[in-house]
Amino acid sequence: MSATTLPVNARPALTRHRPGIVLATLLTCQLMIVLDATVMNVALPRIRVDLQFSATALSWVMNGYTLVFGGLLLLGGRAGDFFGRRRMFIAGVALFTLASLAGGLAESSTWLLVTRVAQGIGAAAAGPSTLALLTTTFTEPRARVRALALFSGMSSAGFAVGLILGGLLTQWLSWRSVMFINVPFGAAATVFAIRHLREPERHPARLDLLGAVTATGGVAAVVYGFIHAASAGWGDAPTLIWLVVGLVLLAVFVIIQIRSAHPMMPLRLFADRNRASAYLNFFLGPMAGMSMFFFLSQYLQEVRGLNALGTGFAFLPMALLIFTISRFIPRLLPRFGPKPVALVGTVLMTAGLVLLTRLEVTSGYFPALFLPMVLMGLGMGLAFSPLNVVIMATVRPEDTGAAGGVLQTMQQIGSTLGLAILVTVFGTVTRQAGGSGAQVLVTGMTAAFVASAIIAGITCLVAFNFRKVAD
Repeated sequence: MSATTLPVNARPALTRHRPGIVLATLLTCQLMIVLDATVMNVALPRIRVDLQFSATALSWVMNGYTLVFGGLLLLGGRAGDFFGRRRMFIAGVALFTLASLAGGLAESSTWLLVTRVAQGIGAAAAGPSTLALLTTTFTEPRARVRALALFSGMSSAGFAVGLILGGLLTQWLSWRSVMFINVPFGAAATVFAIRHLREPERHPARLDLLGAVTATGGVAAVVYGFIHAASAGWGDAPTLIWLVVGLVLLAVFVIIQIRSAHPMMPLRLFADRNRASAYLNFFLGPMAGMSMFFFLSQYLQEVRGLNALGTGFAFLPMALLIFTISRFIPRLLPRFGPKPVALVGTVLMTAGLVLLTRLEVTSGYFPALFLPMVLMGLGMGLAFSPLNVVIMATVRPEDTGAAGGVLQTMQQIGSTLGLAILVTVFGTVTRQAGGSGAQVLVTGMTAAFVASAIIAGITCLVAFNFRKVAD
């Protein structure tokens, strides 16, 4: 029996339902999930020393989280339809919170990596249900657009906020506080979710475990192949083997989705032209933008000599602009439609990356870094904030979990694969340049920014495919 048919005295949960608290709870969860993709960046040097990581293994502090998170998001979306989105959200946030606590207590590199994987599992369980619960809670069109715009702004700004927060905590306390900070917020989100979230109507679904295995394995193999190419080169046999294995697994995953009665990634989601274009830009945009966070954080610390705190605050203009722009999306999108908004955003983002290709060892923050930060902040706010609205505003109720899972999968895999590609470009150029020192680092970084600018240019072409009025 649905909640709407119960007698008044049997519906205590509905009296506790407050949309404002629900929105704050869902946004808190999304911010935690996104933060953990970048918050560890600034803390990596201290983690390496404290837990005696090798240079190669250290990258898995980041990749262990993003690979598991991105690879299991589709399964998490369908699991929400199967077990209930409220239940999956609560379980995911609780696991993420406990894993964060355990990670902060880590005494070895293996211990930390296991907790990062557990965080990824929790994030994959909660993430798709977060977006699905938001769309089912806010059904009035204007309220839904506003909520989705805030969600998108939180998602985009979270990458930069992660660097700022990571710098603050690492500098003032220790790298362990970067993990511990999730605990109070995660605990509060869990409690509020139990008290105030309503369970949407369930729809028949089946857990596609084979699809989950092939998707996760395929992405992991491709990313590992690119990472291996950065150090061993493209002619190395293991590099080619991993890439081929990954592509084969991904091809098998697509075949499974075509034949499955309950696919993790329903192909009907891509039938709408606006939604398909938005998905593609959600894949390409983070692929281009991740270079800014990864390479600039190293440039500021290793080339310009900033500490962790200064590095974090260097990204503040971009974070503020992304979040501010997202507040205007509910007004801009109905007036102009997704095409002009996304086009202006992608052009600005591309311009910011082009400016970074001119970076030199002696470049100061003003204007060599500040201007690209401003352009990227404006560009990412305009380019990505409308995409959540375009994707989720008209999706069928039975597909909200899957649609949210595909959206976040595109974002996470785009970020992970993009970083692997750009690190490969960086490694190849620095290896060919020979020697060491700041100049070699900057040469490799500017080459990576060239690749990022090319990818961002492709997002501009995709934006031309949007219809004038969102469907």
